[in-house]
Amino acid sequence: MKRGIVVFCLCVVVIVAYCTTDAWAIRHTMVTFHDILRDDRTVTVEIAVRRDRAMQSLAEMIDLPVAILSHGNTVKNTEYSFLTNVFAARGYLVVSVQHDLDTDAPMVTKVGEEYVGRRMQYNRGISNIMYAIDEIRKLYPHADYRHLTLIGHSNGGDISMFFAKQHPDMVRKVVTLDNLRVPFVTNGKIKILSFRSKDPHFKSDPGVVPDDATCKRLGIKVVRTEFQHNDLSDRGPDSVKSSIQASVEQFLDEDDGAPTMPLLAASTPASANATPTERK
Repeated sequence: MKRGIVVFCLCVVVIVAYCTTDAWAIRHTMVTFHDILRDDRTVTVEIAVRRDRAMQSLAEMIDLPVAILSHGNTVKNTEYSFLTNVFAARGYLVVSVQHDLDTDAPMVTKVGEEYVGRRMQYNRGISNIMYAIDEIRKLYPHADYRHLTLIGHSNGGDISMFFAKQHPDMVRKVVTLDNLRVPFVTNGKIKILSFRSKDPHFKSDPGVVPDDATCKRLGIKVVRTEFQHNDLSDRGPDSVKSSIQASVEQFLDEDDGAPTMPLLAASTPASANATPTERK
């Protein structure tokens, strides 16, 4: 009887949530953890989730699909709201991980080395994601952490692709925004959507993007744009963000089905303190 009352109350709240503004529908929360196994390394995440879906999950009515977003170098994890809101609006639990700390040594490109010497950053990114999942699981136990959707811009896209290579059984989809170093997963089991910029200062390494025939055979969707590399975040023009959102929606429609609520105010202004450019 008690459970029935709880479910009824939640249903009432859900109906009200559908009629309210986006500020009510999608909740953004910053949470900071400390990984004691890595010298208390700080791992800060932004969680974006629809309030009604969060309550349904809490009531054990659904398992939330999970999306993990990894930011580009010198871009903050909070500067991709135009994407996190797309996924959250569709019912995903979106976790945006802050990979870089002010105390970290700057990334250095070493031409000729594997991934131009960035394997250390990718391994750290995997550790951050795995640790974040373990901690978020305590807050949202009823979510699907076994079939992740990974999203990443530039270096964050490389972290996402590297994670998919190391843990293919945990990944269902990967969406990258101009990752440059780590070759795409080509096992045919992971659905991939990748946006490529047309930027003379940011060129992908040979072999990162498969040839057209391979993409067609494996169903990999590559969107070649006229956009600049550094515009693929909240800092970019609204026209760029709207175009990416439309392609992401189409990609998700093919796999998840039609969205369950309209996207509201998906883009937010870039932070006034944002660094103007991202290093390669």
